[in-house]
Amino acid sequence: MCLVHKFHAQVRAPRTRRANGRWLILALSLVSAAVISQAEEGKLSADQLKRGDATLRAFAPLSKLTRQSVVKIDLNGNTVALGAVVDANGLAVTKASEIKPGKLSCWLASGKEVPAELLAVDEENDVALLKVNARGLVPIQWSTDEVTVGQWVVTPGIAETPQAIGIVSVHPRKILHPKAFIGVQLDFQASDARIARVMAGLGAEAAGLKPGDRILAVNDWPVKQSDELMKTLRQFREGQSVKLRVRREQEEFDASVNLMAPKSEGGGRESDREDRMSRMGSKLSGRAQGFELAIQHDTVLQNWQCGGPLLNLEGKAIGLNIARADRVASFALPADFVRRSLQRLQTKARPQQPQAENTSTKKQSPTSTH
Repeated sequence: MCLVHKFHAQVRAPRTRRANGRWLILALSLVSAAVISQAEEGKLSADQLKRGDATLRAFAPLSKLTRQSVVKIDLNGNTVALGAVVDANGLAVTKASEIKPGKLSCWLASGKEVPAELLAVDEENDVALLKVNARGLVPIQWSTDEVTVGQWVVTPGIAETPQAIGIVSVHPRKILHPKAFIGVQLDFQASDARIARVMAGLGAEAAGLKPGDRILAVNDWPVKQSDELMKTLRQFREGQSVKLRVRREQEEFDASVNLMAPKSEGGGRESDREDRMSRMGSKLSGRAQGFELAIQHDTVLQNWQCGGPLLNLEGKAIGLNIARADRVASFALPADFVRRSLQRLQTKARPQQPQAENTSTKKQSPTSTH
């Protein structure tokens, strides 16, 4: 019997989240060391690799510990994401861009399917708040520890074994949006942000911009040079609109311009090749970039396995898996970042109490047209 199977045979899930926490970390460290030792000796089978069944079973205690805190989300009968339970009465957070109009339901660890409802969306961070029609769920525990490069991370589901395991590969950092353009070429010989050419079919042409126009501000944020304009526009993503303050000769005016993603150049062969390389091994998330802060880890996830918690070896969530980004990278929003987003979502979802009118002091105002 290999050490991985021996470990699995001896381990039982802790009865509480606190019980045997340190012992669990030690046991998982020992099995990891055993797996590495066998790999170095050339004795490690495919079943014992990081995605192998035996290795996943070695981390089963963590999945058993947290499976009541995870839901599997279906849209019109198809699984689209996982979710992390944040309230015993059925509130859960997940990846917002996977939740489209349609019939929502959630599968629980008990094997029961229950209705679900979308309550609020944080579009900037791609987080959604759901109401799951179930009680007695166990809220996920968020970690307050600092994330370190090289630490083990586990993606649990509703089964007794994890969906996947991995290792943190990069410290939390900002993930920029894919490049999207207003559709102009700038005159880099000019001292200001001056348009040299307007590209056909893009937002600037539709907004009526012309060569020679000078861009003075983006959403009321002043820009003086071409590189400042490019850096500012980099903060926006495809489909968003920006308000440009433009000077044409002696006249100033505002123009609303839609940002569009660039098309591949030169027939797109190199771009297509890079895209195929990025997608090897798993299907990427529809929105895989544009996060204010994200942990990068090497867990191989499918796109539908995002939206749920990312655990440390104590069974606490260091973040919320938010995207499968490419062949070697998945992203998770850090725990404290998710908690702040959750507060905003709960405020947004809370029904506003209408203010009572004081009919005794209400005055009639003349009808006006706006």
